[in-house]
Amino acid sequence: MIDTCNMWLPSAEITGAVGRSLARTLYRFPVTVLLAGDVGAGKTTFLQGFAQGLHIGEPVVSPTFALEQRYVIGAGPAAGRELLHLDLYRLRTDQAAELVGASDDQTGIRCIEWAPRLSHPPAGSTIAISLRDERAGRRLTAVFDDIPLPARKTMDEWREEVMLPVHVRRHCDVVAALAATLAERLLQHGVLVRPHALARAAEVHDLFRFLDFRPGAEPNGYVDGEQQKETWARWRERYPGLKHEPACAAFLRDRGYPELGRIVEVHGLALPSPERQTVEQRLLFYADKRVIIDRIVTLDERFADFRARYGNSKTASLHDAWFAEAQAVERELFGA
Repeated sequence: MIDTCNMWLPSAEITGAVGRSLARTLYRFPVTVLLAGDVGAGKTTFLQGFAQGLHIGEPVVSPTFALEQRYVIGAGPAAGRELLHLDLYRLRTDQAAELVGASDDQTGIRCIEWAPRLSHPPAGSTIAISLRDERAGRRLTAVFDDIPLPARKTMDEWREEVMLPVHVRRHCDVVAALAATLAERLLQHGVLVRPHALARAAEVHDLFRFLDFRPGAEPNGYVDGEQQKETWARWRERYPGLKHEPACAAFLRDRGYPELGRIVEVHGLALPSPERQTVEQRLLFYADKRVIIDRIVTLDERFADFRARYGNSKTASLHDAWFAEAQAVERELFGA
């Protein structure tokens, strides 16, 4: 499944900011970023913002005459790798193919301006960015074809496979709906988000929530069936000693979706807090903290419920730290 999003960019400043945000939604390397757009559409501005997001410490300039430039990525998941910037504007189709083919062994990020000069896109993981003039600004379309994503039907099959309780399914679906709303808000403010990856991660994030179930913490009237208990026992044997977040990540790796597992693995509460490098990781963490079963609530309400349910447990003393963490993520994402 290919992920896509569209954004209207009213200014060069926003175009650069969107480029910076691309650095916070990278999951697989090597990857090729394909840039398309007419002269003056903002390709170089976008790429300069992307370089800033990658913490490249020198100015990125168009390599139209040199054909290529190389930079060292300073931070993030690609730290220490190379950013290769190619410009195909002056080249014929055969020349463009030769230049791009010579860098097929690169292991970092390859950015290709004037990618339509190629007769066909390069093999491997790609992120295609197209820019065109629209009204007084630009329209950006991003197509992410770099990580595998399951269909919603697969989510439902997995839920049946583990006999996920109905109330947990409802919770996952409400978190997914809230995450989609929040993602649209970020897109309108110049932040790239992968909507399908975020949705799939939210729909499956509590797939193994039953591994952490404790007496008294379930919704009123919830009763385990014997077949359900036997199924859960088999999964506990499959992922011994794991809480639901790492167990779900391991399951997704086993099924061929490791990047989705990276989004899910860090959505929970832990100290020290896990590093959340991507915007999808942060959005899932935050959306999950805004939902009590199937009700969207404030962070204050969510953590009041947390304290009421776990007040006598060893995690109660960590409440304030986790609440502060959720508030910090909210401010980071939305300036709240």
